[in-house]
Amino acid sequence: MSLYRDEAIVLRTHKLGEADRIITLLTRQHGKVRAVGKGVRRTTSRFGSRLEPFMHVDLQLSTGRNLDIVTQAETLGPYGRAIAEDYALYTVGTAMLETAERLVEAEHEPALQQYWLLVGAVRALASRDHTPGLVLDSYLLRALAVAGWAPSFADCARCGEPGPHHAFNVSSGGAVCPACRPPGSASPAQETFALLAALLAGDWAVADSSAERHRGEAAGLVAAFSQFHLERHLRSLPHVERV
Repeated sequence: MSLYRDEAIVLRTHKLGEADRIITLLTRQHGKVRAVGKGVRRTTSRFGSRLEPFMHVDLQLSTGRNLDIVTQAETLGPYGRAIAEDYALYTVGTAMLETAERLVEAEHEPALQQYWLLVGAVRALASRDHTPGLVLDSYLLRALAVAGWAPSFADCARCGEPGPHHAFNVSSGGAVCPACRPPGSASPAQETFALLAALLAGDWAVADSSAERHRGEAAGLVAAFSQFHLERHLRSLPHVERV
């Protein structure tokens, strides 16, 4: 039996047998890992509460034939309760966890940038540093950029013509100039473009001071852009509660 340690965010769980769970994790060093938490559904479990979605944990695991096995778990960030007790936070957080699992498809392949991005987003969500919807949209844009789908919000995404431009096209990759604008492109306000650029860059001073109508417009564009590049709908996204 080979043992190893790693840090992880718990992405999801599902029942196995009478008392066990299969835990899907995004780890710092080993990428996505699926492991069995033996006996964690029992009230006497030593670390069952630490292996819930949104928890940031330090783990010891043993390598199994099909699934690894969690043998120790210590809490690094107790984010699960703070997020699960608030519906708006929970729906946003669930969309982020689902996105992370979609973007990191291969198991045991390191995805360090995606890991740290998710840890930071979950921490910001639990601490209520910013409006939940802004945290989600920033996370989605940055996670897609890390995956190779960075949108353009200034120069034309097709020809590179310097902006600002007045149209946004999902399949083209962002802002488009009049010459490249495909039919059906959106025409967001310039303030919405500025908000999107701030969310991608992590400029929270600009994002936090944005108007509600521009946040709503940005959220629609981010959702469309995300689901286009993920090639299928995020099941949790329609349930996100925007406040």
